Amino acid sequence: MAAELALPHRRRRDPFDDPGLDPEQLDDAMAQARGAADEPDPDPPGGGESTSAESSEDAVPQRNSASHSRPSAAPSPVFRTRALVVPGVGEGAPGRRSRARNRTGKAISATDERDAGHGVHVFGTLLATAARQRHPGAPRPQPEDVRRAIREGREGNLVIFVVDASGSMAARDRMSAVSGATLSLLRDAYQRRDKVAVITFRQQDAQLLLPPTTSVHIAGRRLARFDTGGKTPLAQGLLAARDVVVREKARDRARRSLVVVLTDGRATGGPDPLGRVRTAAALLVAEGAAAVVVDCETSYVRLGLAAQLAGYLGAPAVRLAQLRADGLADVVRTAA
Repeated sequence: MAAELALPHRRRRDPFDDPGLDPEQLDDAMAQARGAADEPDPDPPGGGESTSAESSEDAVPQRNSASHSRPSAAPSPVFRTRALVVPGVGEGAPGRRSRARNRTGKAISATDERDAGHGVHVFGTLLATAARQRHPGAPRPQPEDVRRAIREGREGNLVIFVVDASGSMAARDRMSAVSGATLSLLRDAYQRRDKVAVITFRQQDAQLLLPPTTSVHIAGRRLARFDTGGKTPLAQGLLAARDVVVREKARDRARRSLVVVLTDGRATGGPDPLGRVRTAAALLVAEGAAAVVVDCETSYVRLGLAAQLAGYLGAPAVRLAQLRADGLADVVRTAA
């Protein structure tokens, strides 16, 4: 009973692992453990007997990779990424991504404003007391001497992934690379205490695959299986991201948004697709959302449309092949 309560959580070594525990695997593991306790010490390595460590390793349920696979193409392996950051200094909930002034940061200055800062700035208060108190003796702070601490640390953001699932992206190798890159960025968002949302666009419209959530596990499952093919309604994808930004600002005005667009930049859906992309990009920028465009174009003849989209958004453009590089974070910081 204790194992059934404790192991489903402890066996997860990755945010994308499925929770739960197979009862048959648990019974086998318990049976092997009881058998090992009744047997004499195992032979030295190479003696033909399996060691207890080997037995326990075989008994531990292994990660189920099926949650990462899609009928069309399995995502490429996840990798460690550098942080994408929102420019400027926010005031959001404590996290590990962008600069912010919140209660967990380091004190950088003092203020006499009553509603500003977080906590008392002791040194600033003593300085104000000493400046006011003219007679010798121990300082006696008065209410007007109290100084508040201005603290700067890191915040968690809302990271909105806008994934191009159209026909121009549906080639097996490309979609596999895009899915793997998105899962890698999702893992980074999990480690940095972000909320995440996932939008895909194809054919005539965009789909909110996952509303804002802190469950990266659910996001990974949704990204592991989604339809591809059809035209490229890029403007709809940007408008859907704008809608998510607007709704989230109504719930939490302090949480800033970062829109990560993974596309080759081609727009073929609806009348005047390029004009509609410019309009949608302007609406998204007007909401104050920061953005990064991941250029997924892989052909020898490059059209540069993703870089053009980045220009509309006032955002850096990074090639998909460069997503692993340390230069990714440098590009974003330069744009700040």
